Amino acid sequence: MNQSIGEPIGYIISGGLREGFRVRLTVRADRVQEGSFVVCDNGRFRYYGLVTDLQLGSTDPRFADEKSDRLQPAIQQKLLGKTLYTTLEMYPTLLMDRGPELGTPERGAWEQRMERGEESPGPKPVKTVPAHHAEVRQADEADVAEIFGGTFIVGHTIEQGYPVRLDLERFIKRSSGIFGATGTGKSFLTRMMLAGLMKEDVAAALVFDMHNEYAFDDLDTDKGTAVRGLKPLFGQKVQVAALGKGAMVRGNTPDFTLEIGLSDFRTSDITLLAEALNLTDTAAVTLNALERAFGREWFAQFMKLEPGAVESDPESGRTFPAPNSVAAWARSNNVHEKAAEALHRKLKLIHDKPYVVATPAGDPVRVIVDKLENGRHVILGFGEYESDLDYLLVSNILTRRIRQHWVHKTERFKTFGEAKPKPLLIAIEEAHKLLNPQLAGQTAFGIIARELRKYFVTLLVVDQRPSGIDDEIMSQLGTRITGWLGDEDDIRAVLTGLAGRDQLRGMLARLQEKEEVLLLGWGVKMPIPIRSRRYDEKFYAEMKGRKGGKSGQGKAVSEMSLDELNDDLFG
Repeated sequence: MNQSIGEPIGYIISGGLREGFRVRLTVRADRVQEGSFVVCDNGRFRYYGLVTDLQLGSTDPRFADEKSDRLQPAIQQKLLGKTLYTTLEMYPTLLMDRGPELGTPERGAWEQRMERGEESPGPKPVKTVPAHHAEVRQADEADVAEIFGGTFIVGHTIEQGYPVRLDLERFIKRSSGIFGATGTGKSFLTRMMLAGLMKEDVAAALVFDMHNEYAFDDLDTDKGTAVRGLKPLFGQKVQVAALGKGAMVRGNTPDFTLEIGLSDFRTSDITLLAEALNLTDTAAVTLNALERAFGREWFAQFMKLEPGAVESDPESGRTFPAPNSVAAWARSNNVHEKAAEALHRKLKLIHDKPYVVATPAGDPVRVIVDKLENGRHVILGFGEYESDLDYLLVSNILTRRIRQHWVHKTERFKTFGEAKPKPLLIAIEEAHKLLNPQLAGQTAFGIIARELRKYFVTLLVVDQRPSGIDDEIMSQLGTRITGWLGDEDDIRAVLTGLAGRDQLRGMLARLQEKEEVLLLGWGVKMPIPIRSRRYDEKFYAEMKGRKGGKSGQGKAVSEMSLDELNDDLFG
């Protein structure tokens, strides 16, 4: 049984700002867990912190080394808590100034400074320490609401189950990340966060859905239950796109399809695909020559050339490259013929993609932008095109052009007072493929991550290998929601740029898989481990504005009739 709300769990016996405060427990050790949100009230200051460690201690090592079961029960109880005791490490994160005592002259002067905005009570960084023997208690619901006072419930405190809310308007002001090892529920967390953003309409969302997980309904393979997609939850507010004319997304017809024109390609887009296409160092030289020779139409013109085409001299019988051949172009532009031929072969892999056409039916970027600016959210399902080549190519080209549009609108807003751009959040999976140290400086995503919402565009990066993401990009991420990570390099990466890394490292490694996540970063006032909210019927009902789920809730897919399933999933 837990202690009563507000009851002290111990008192401070030592510590400091750097190493944290050491607290001697006055309750059983099993009543407190690593990651508990604790509070210390001392004079005018209130300290908020996390439990980062628990340690057994003794005033006399003899009683710690020898079992006490030979002693009388009454003596055993006297030893526990006195001679044998437990201490915890409290990592202080925030300080609240509650002001001088009521009724004193100092109180009146303090309140006047507060009214004039000359002073803020906090919460603010901890810059002092409480006195010896100051009592420590577990945070109550009011404390949790004080620090996590947003509008969207992302989870609950692990011990007491108090709701932890996130301020989504603050969340989107910087790029953010959702991390966790494979199988820890990243997709559910991402669906939940995207649903919250769509429900509160704080930003337009563009989701690059590499594995076709977010748009339409899916099956939870662990539980055998239906998982609702964002399209059924929000209807026409969510628009689903697919690549190529007539394309489908998991057997569902999208709202519209996209085609990419040859003129949309920049040579820099191809450079990003060096690994996927197995390009050599000479490819960059050939690409530069193509751009000089053909300008924006370089791709289309290059692919019109014929590899291996030759003509022969009837008199001498000697052969030479035909005028419309790749080799002839290479000779006239001082490019190595074999290198040009090799690049042509590799670019044909892209040219032959069904969604790459000479003249698209419409401007794909204009279509997406129109929907985003008119209160819709767009999920681009890659359908059958789930290779790294497709994902890197399409996501970078579209993002580069969409960012350019937002930059233009922002400049018009700042210069001429035109309409302010609607905040845009771009969600990307497998982020390490787009933001690794080799590519982070070249992709549109790397540029966005470094801009700190200068042009009202931020990223939501989803990844199971945060160590593969460039450290500079990781340091720019605001809010980080991370599940269990087993690799030390991944843990280090998630904590990049944060204070208290040493205190949080062990906490992150001991999260319960699929149940607990660590919420930390610029978007929250202090880090805290929470029990993640469930992506279930209760959540669906809230997103739809209902008080409860429908009759089919909780049933396995195999137990539901077709009519029940349709009614439950599509309302």
